[in-house]
Amino acid sequence: MTFTFKILDKTFIDAITPLVKKLNNDKVSESLLKERIAEMFNQNYECAGVFDDDILIGVCGLWYCTRHYSGRSVEPDHVFIAEGYRGKGLGHEFFSWIYDYVSKKGCESIELNTYVNNYSSHKFYYNQGFTILGYHFLKKL
Repeated sequence: MTFTFKILDKTFIDAITPLVKKLNNDKVSESLLKERIAEMFNQNYECAGVFDDDILIGVCGLWYCTRHYSGRSVEPDHVFIAEGYRGKGLGHEFFSWIYDYVSKKGCESIELNTYVNNYSSHKFYYNQGFTILGYHFLKKL
């Protein structure tokens, strides 16, 4: 199988939203997700996509910032690969493409969060060379 990787613009919101919704276990409505994703595109955010022919089968948000301890940084967010495509090396291929893409944009480091109970992602990120630096805390206002 040959896959295509590219940066998606706002016109892909309708295709991105159902994939991100699967990550949230339907905790956030599709309309609210679309609204939030549209707003994200107006911030320091890009969305990378994986295509099998013309079908979007994976996404990864990319948040950019500069951190005092790691320099210009990117944070992959809402990483999702459709279930039928998992376990075949596509995630590794996708992240290799992302590493190359963000390096060309001047990024010096990559940081990310993953849910505590998402054990398969932990294994994947360890295999990608990530280490645990700290804890992620959240407080809803």
